[in-house]
Amino acid sequence: MATLGNSKNTIEVLQKYGFRFQKKFGQNFLIHPPTLEGIIEAAGVTKEDFVLEIGPGIGTMTQYLCEAAGSVVAVEVDKNLIPILEDTLQEYDNVEVINEDILKVDIAKLAQERNGGKPIKVVANLPYYITTPIIMGLFESHVPLESITIMVQKEVADRMKEGPGSKEYGALSLAVQYYAKPQIMLEVPPSCFMPQPNVGSAVIRLTCHEKPPVNVQDEKLLFQIIRASFNQRRKTLANGLSNFGSFGLSKEELQQCIEELGVPATIRGEALSLEQFAQLSNIIYEHRLRG
Repeated sequence: MATLGNSKNTIEVLQKYGFRFQKKFGQNFLIHPPTLEGIIEAAGVTKEDFVLEIGPGIGTMTQYLCEAAGSVVAVEVDKNLIPILEDTLQEYDNVEVINEDILKVDIAKLAQERNGGKPIKVVANLPYYITTPIIMGLFESHVPLESITIMVQKEVADRMKEGPGSKEYGALSLAVQYYAKPQIMLEVPPSCFMPQPNVGSAVIRLTCHEKPPVNVQDEKLLFQIIRASFNQRRKTLANGLSNFGSFGLSKEELQQCIEELGVPATIRGEALSLEQFAQLSNIIYEHRLRG
């Protein structure tokens, strides 16, 4: 039975092992059963699922996942937590803990070995400082994913789902929306954690597209254009692209590409939708081929 959502039980475990929170790992453990139940529900976890959990901590959410899923692999970077996890998860026979940095784990191989290559579900309460690298690492490695349901800083969750014209809209919004449909499922106050973070959090589910919603000739080029457009947010799109300097086209040619898109060369990147970035990427691709 899942017991660690109760703060009293969490404190007992931490005291038993003399555990000290490490700032470098951004450790904030959930101590609110309704939120934990809400995450499992938001992720739609069933006994048919193989779930990858990133950063299980002392096993709080892992216990809930083990009760809901067919099998769970939990990847924890902090070696001090491994003996605690062996204790708190001892009654479950459908979980494996891997002591490794998630950015170094071959998740595609894991999915192949444990789930026959079928899409997996990822569930995590992510440290804020490494949220974006983990999410983008999952997407860019083209691991077979059904969904990613994660607890992140509220501001980051907002950024993932924003569209053109909003101040939160940026490279992360576009990257996430290229790979998945983002949906905020829960908002979570600092009081639900131990220790309490300084900011509010949100649970966001990223339901992965079977194929991207836009067609591009060169995915790498698309993301270079997106990064260049938001590197210097206040600059025009033409200046942002020409300052990036690795598209192989002159500033005049880049301006021409933007005008071919049907927008003025003075437009800023934050005004373009994902579809427009895809079109611009294909126009630049064609110009380079002709060049």
